[in-house]
Amino acid sequence: MTGPDSSRTEATPDPVPVEIVVDLAAIRHNVRALADHVARTDAGERPVALMAVVKADGYGHGMVEVAGAAREAGASWLGVATPGEAMRLRESGDRGRLLCWLTTPADVRSGLLRRVIAADVDVAAYDVAGLRTVVEQAGGATPRVHLKVDTGLSRGGAPREQWPAFFAEAAALEQAGRVVVAGIWSHLVASDEPEHPANDAQERAFADAVALAEEAGVRPEVRHLANSAAALLRPSIHHDLVRCGIATYGLDPAPGISPEVGLVPAMTVRAPLVMVKDVEAGTGVSYGHLWTAPTATTLGLVPAGYADGIPRHASDRAEVWSAGARRPMRGRVCMDQFVIELGDDRPEVGSEVLLFGPGTHGEPTAQEWAEAAGTISYEVVTRIGGRFARRHVDSEVDSGADSGADSGEGGETR
Repeated sequence: MTGPDSSRTEATPDPVPVEIVVDLAAIRHNVRALADHVARTDAGERPVALMAVVKADGYGHGMVEVAGAAREAGASWLGVATPGEAMRLRESGDRGRLLCWLTTPADVRSGLLRRVIAADVDVAAYDVAGLRTVVEQAGGATPRVHLKVDTGLSRGGAPREQWPAFFAEAAALEQAGRVVVAGIWSHLVASDEPEHPANDAQERAFADAVALAEEAGVRPEVRHLANSAAALLRPSIHHDLVRCGIATYGLDPAPGISPEVGLVPAMTVRAPLVMVKDVEAGTGVSYGHLWTAPTATTLGLVPAGYADGIPRHASDRAEVWSAGARRPMRGRVCMDQFVIELGDDRPEVGSEVLLFGPGTHGEPTAQEWAEAAGTISYEVVTRIGGRFARRHVDSEVDSGADSGADSGEGGETR
């Protein structure tokens, strides 16, 4: 090489991308930690299986990649909401036990439900009509069905007055060889509030449902009621299977209440600083001048906005990590960008800004962003994306591939 740079020996740093970095090692760690906690606290007659819930593109982390990591860590079940998600997993090569629990009339008309059943995916039935639809769609297959009962959430599932007819229909269909009743299940109202009276009421209601099902001749393979919070906080409802969603991704389902089990947030979101500028006291910042500089200060511009899932409700409340310190967001989040205050510092344009991550570099966590936006961490991680690239690393394979800050290229998937 010749020219003015031919004597240069120091490598030019790679530009910082606008990206979401997901550490698959954290996913495996969390699955193992959850399974260990359930095994330690459970008092049941047989081991409790763990379902990693990977719906909504793995809570924004990448469904296929997360599913693979969860399986490697011992998750014997996966859970998704829609038939499309279930088929994507099957088409990716997953062959383990998989539950899909939310179908629509369009899934029936299009034949997608039929394809899901043929792919050996367990499906849910919410009432007698839904159970009959599954049987009609089965073709030559024998569908594996999970009977959902409404124990108090008043969302999906058969209400109590329908339970006898629901279980009688399921028993008759199973005896005729038309279905396998693989599960009976329900969903909790307030598992993140241990003292909420709905928890005891739902535990009793679910026990009633199981007893009625057994009286009708239904002997499901698995009974499942516990989600992430209940897996951590309520061993009495672990039953045969716990469904771990948000905790799989290292986020606390009941902040300030959950026992310490060593969960590690798997997602880091980062972007470059694209402008640094000085402003005088009295300068208003961003739309509506929600914030006005009380003194002369330095501002930085981050190229991400609500079109990318940055919560507008976090305007002037959230913090980021830049140049070795927490920096407050100033003014309103815009569609494509937001402003941070740098005080007396002047980081280089192009330097890294960590929006949130596991907190190991000092950066805020998704939980802190959720609190700033008045929401829950589930919404923060599932909505982030837009024009962000997503990159998977594996810090167990490559020690240089940390959660995103200055991570190397080895061990990545894209």
